[in-house]
Amino acid sequence: MDLKQIAKDTAKVTVSYLTYQAVRTVLGQLRETNLPRSYWLNSFATREKLQDGEAFLQALLQEQPDLAVRIMTVRQHIAEEIAEFLPEMVNASIQQANMEHRRQYLERATQMTLSDVEANPESENSAD
Repeated sequence: MDLKQIAKDTAKVTVSYLTYQAVRTVLGQLRETNLPRSYWLNSFATREKLQDGEAFLQALLQEQPDLAVRIMTVRQHIAEEIAEFLPEMVNASIQQANMEHRRQYLERATQMTLSDVEANPESENSAD
């Protein structure tokens, strides 16, 4: 397991997600202040690969540099605001989800075992 590579990949996905959130934020702002520009950005975001935040920003820099800079600024602001509590939230979410998955699995396994015993009561007696 290459933890360094996993961390790099996770960071890349997180940055792309923050880019997506920044685009949503800027789109919301533009809807209130400049509807035609909002339509343009929405169309651009639909056309370009927003899944790769860096490629998206490079393409946007070619067509509308001021919007790209605005999105980068919003993205950085979001990152700064969530950086403090994100690791703790991720750990807590994973622990909670794992616990829930294990609980559901144990419930299913227990129900399956009980239904097997109820279906074959003589197998319980023959084990004695």
